[in-house]
Amino acid sequence: MDLRKNIIPNNVKKIHLIAICGTGMGALACMLRDLGFEVTGSDQKIYPPMSDFLFSRRIKVIEGFNEDNISYGPDLVVVGNAVTKQNPEVVKMQNMGLYFCSMPQAINRFIANGKKRIIIAGTHGKTTTSSIASWILYKAGLNPSFIIGGILKNFSSNYRHSNGEFIVIEGDEYDTAFFDKGPKFLHYDPFMAVLTGIEFDHADIFKDINQVRYAFDSFISGISNKGKLYVFDQDDNISDLIKGKKCIVEKYGKDSGSYWRLGAVSIEPPWTIFEVLKQGITFSIFKTRLMGEHNLLNTLSAIAISDSLMIPVDIISEALETFEGIKRRQEVRGQKRNVTIIDDFAHHPTAVRETIKAVKPFYTDGRLVAVFEPRTNSSMRKVFQDIYPLSFDQADVICIRKPPLLEKIPVDDRFSSEKLVNDLNNRGKSAHYFPETESIIDFLVKETMPGDVILIMSNGGFDNIHERLLDAL
Repeated sequence: MDLRKNIIPNNVKKIHLIAICGTGMGALACMLRDLGFEVTGSDQKIYPPMSDFLFSRRIKVIEGFNEDNISYGPDLVVVGNAVTKQNPEVVKMQNMGLYFCSMPQAINRFIANGKKRIIIAGTHGKTTTSSIASWILYKAGLNPSFIIGGILKNFSSNYRHSNGEFIVIEGDEYDTAFFDKGPKFLHYDPFMAVLTGIEFDHADIFKDINQVRYAFDSFISGISNKGKLYVFDQDDNISDLIKGKKCIVEKYGKDSGSYWRLGAVSIEPPWTIFEVLKQGITFSIFKTRLMGEHNLLNTLSAIAISDSLMIPVDIISEALETFEGIKRRQEVRGQKRNVTIIDDFAHHPTAVRETIKAVKPFYTDGRLVAVFEPRTNSSMRKVFQDIYPLSFDQADVICIRKPPLLEKIPVDDRFSSEKLVNDLNNRGKSAHYFPETESIIDFLVKETMPGDVILIMSNGGFDNIHERLLDAL
């Protein structure tokens, strides 16, 4: 491969994105179009909300990868990180001698150039934290740009491009492209950064927690001595990695010695009311529609950023009260027969546990029915097999689907939904195994009762189970 072509030339007019339907790639496509570029894209997994989102922005999306998709000769090809060098469009790109780049390279060149970058990183909570920070900055009149891995309901978008001095970027530890195996977040030079936590994930590219730690260590080491890093105070991996680093570090969380601390919390549905302490003194009392302690901690880091930017407390408070949330993050999709359907992106064992724990206190009239589809590269592997049973303790009924893409995983490494269900039943839970989505819908229609909440967790489309279930109910 001619890596001399891995540059962005001058006078670019036509840009093609391979794997355009990823949330980051989709946002980039829209921003490029808004900047006046001619944009095309292709993908083999086209489903809502991103497919609808791109269509509404009048971006031409072609289903399937085919060399004909780039035969017109774009000035630049942006290659998504899920794309292999065997992809027919990549092969054609090389044969034609086209210029190409990764998504972070394109963001740096066309979107973030000249802006102060606020990078939100960590195994969990990146999308929510990025979204809250962006909304606070917007309400404060700072006119931020942002590019985030979820669609903010306040904007009906996961991106915004403006002439303001700040840009909020969700910093992903996943690899950049087949020609650049380093994490995406290493491409950005942070003005400020948040690190929400470090756990093992992405088992397809990281061998163990030490490799994950190495990636985050590189990220922290790359923050200049003028940059500020906000870190969660109850993560041992973070505590180890921040030692001796040159950047300014402020801790947030629940430890009494942290600069920012979560104080008293009360739940008054639909509100969570919470106290924030700054250096041990009450900073303010806020309220939010977000559920769960993990989301309060995400919010706490966004408050810390906002205070550092001299945003007044009353504006922060108004922003938190008017923040509408993110699609696929504890999103109520509808209610039928007094049964509420909630959609969430949770897939890692910690995220599953915290999401169930967050939703439970807000719905006390019936049972919490947890429906889980393991479909990430990590959740389809047995690396978390013995941890998942501990994630469902607060659910009343549990439905586990067979992983839909299990053939991609070597036989000896595969996760077993049947074993998870057996382990859950052995823990005294009411757990049920399903080989496909249709049988889950049939079961839920028969078994759910008025007042129940069905919490559906998956990082994919899950065969449009949400709308199909609402229709069936």
